[in-house]
Amino acid sequence: MATYVTSDIHGEYDKFIKLLDKINFSDTDTLYILGDVVDRGPEPVKILLKIMEMPNVIPIVGNHELMAMECMDFLVQEITEDALMNMSPEKIDNLINWHYNGCGTTLAGFRRLDAETREEVSEFIKDFSIFEEVEVIRQRKDKADRNKNDKIKDGESVKYLLVHAGLGNYSPRKKMEDYSLYDLVWERADYNVAYYPRRKNFYVITGHTPTMLIEENPNPGYIYRYKNHIAIDCGACFKGGRLAAICLENDEEFYVE
Repeated sequence: MATYVTSDIHGEYDKFIKLLDKINFSDTDTLYILGDVVDRGPEPVKILLKIMEMPNVIPIVGNHELMAMECMDFLVQEITEDALMNMSPEKIDNLINWHYNGCGTTLAGFRRLDAETREEVSEFIKDFSIFEEVEVIRQRKDKADRNKNDKIKDGESVKYLLVHAGLGNYSPRKKMEDYSLYDLVWERADYNVAYYPRRKNFYVITGHTPTMLIEENPNPGYIYRYKNHIAIDCGACFKGGRLAAICLENDEEFYVE
C-alpha cells in the first residue's frame, strides 16, 4: 500500500498512463490528483473517464475544474438559439474566461459524449475535494531512498496538506474552512513562507505553479522543495515539461517526460 500525489495533468492522457505504470499503481494504493486534470492538453475528458472508474484515485479541484463547473450547466443542455440568446452576462464572462485559459480540448471531448455521460462527468467534477489532509508513516526500503532534505526518520508520522494552488491570504491562525475557494485554487503559494511552521513533520503539497517558473528553483521543471513546501506541477502540458508524482511513504519522486 502506497500513497501518491500528482498534479496538473492538463489532458496529457498518455503521460498519465505512463505515470501509473511507472509507480506500479495498484488497487491497494491511493493517488491524489491536485487539480487541473482538464484543459490545454489533447485528452482531458479521456482522463476524467479513466479516473471515474478508479475509486482509489482522489481528485482535488483546481482552477480549471472550477472554470469548467461554472460553465457545465450550459454545456449539458442542448445548445439551441434560444439557449444562446438567454445566456446571462455572467455566464458569457465565464465562458470567455474559460476559453482564454485553454478549454478547447475539454469542450471538444465533452461534445463527443452522449447526454447521459455528459451529466455523469459534470457531477463527477462537482464532487472533487477542495483539499485533503493525509497522514502516513515514513518507511523507506533503504537509505538510498532518502531525500537529502528529508530529516524524518523511518517510523515517524508525517502529515500533508494537499491543495491545488496554495493558501491565499495565509495566516497561521486561520482554519482551512476560513479560506475561500478562490484562495485555494487560484492564489499561488508563497514558497518563502512556511505554512503552520509549529506543526511537526508537516508539509504542504501544491500544484498550479509550474516549477520552471519558480525563480528560486535550482532544478527548473522538477519538484521544488523549500521550507515545508513541496511544489509538484512540473509543466506536463508545456514543451520540455514533465508529469511528476511523489510517494508520501518514502518521499520518492517520479517523472514522465
